[in-house]
Amino acid sequence: MTEPHRPAMEKYHSGFTLVEIAMVLFIVTLLLAGLLPTITVQLEQQRTNETRKQLNDIHQALIGYAMVNGRLPCPAKASLATGTANAGIEAMTGNYCACVTGGGNTVADTSTNACTGTTVTGVLPWATLGLKETDAWDHRFTYRVATYFADKIAANTYGSGCVPVPTPTAASFALCSPGVPDVFSDSSGSNAVATDVPAIFLSHGMNGFGAYTSNGNQLAGGSADESENSDNDNTFVSHNPTSSFDDMPAWVVPGILFNRMITAGKLP
Repeated sequence: MTEPHRPAMEKYHSGFTLVEIAMVLFIVTLLLAGLLPTITVQLEQQRTNETRKQLNDIHQALIGYAMVNGRLPCPAKASLATGTANAGIEAMTGNYCACVTGGGNTVADTSTNACTGTTVTGVLPWATLGLKETDAWDHRFTYRVATYFADKIAANTYGSGCVPVPTPTAASFALCSPGVPDVFSDSSGSNAVATDVPAIFLSHGMNGFGAYTSNGNQLAGGSADESENSDNDNTFVSHNPTSSFDDMPAWVVPGILFNRMITAGKLP
């Protein structure tokens, strides 16, 4: 028997038409477009959480370094590209943190005279501490430290008004050593968040304004609050994120540092 003849219209309903395929693709595109902002927010939150963990690890590493060496590390020179000599290594000249001549003793350098100021800024010495170089957005961490918390023990400097008795022999600073950097809730400096901290370090967030990159270049500053965190002075800003501020500052807490140093036998 021969196969019955199929109607001509039946053959045209055996697959999708181009119009139907186009409609499906259009719907899928709309769905993906609606999900994209959610995915982006989730990715940025993941990077934020990762960087917060890094900041906690940095705090622990700095205190651990002090417990072993009797001092906090000096900053690394910010303008050295990754892979070049001394990149990520704390910059010192003799017993002191090194600084750029004529730069207000604020920027860590490996080739110029020792600091004579009270603080020095550079980037976190990631290689010295054995940490990752950058935050989750591939920006280096800014790091500022009071010089007498980071100079070698032989330097015997303790900060203004500090005359320790007995004199520490296993630490470069004393229990009476005051920190220098201050943290405020905005660039006006009207509301203090933390004062006289030994050292401060920060991620410049997703926008990276003011941060140094792995090639040793500094990105332009942002808002007044963000610019305050990258201008190499002793004033820093910390507050909740806004549309113009996403920096993530953290600092060495004096009480924790001193307690750990006593426990390690570095301070009397």
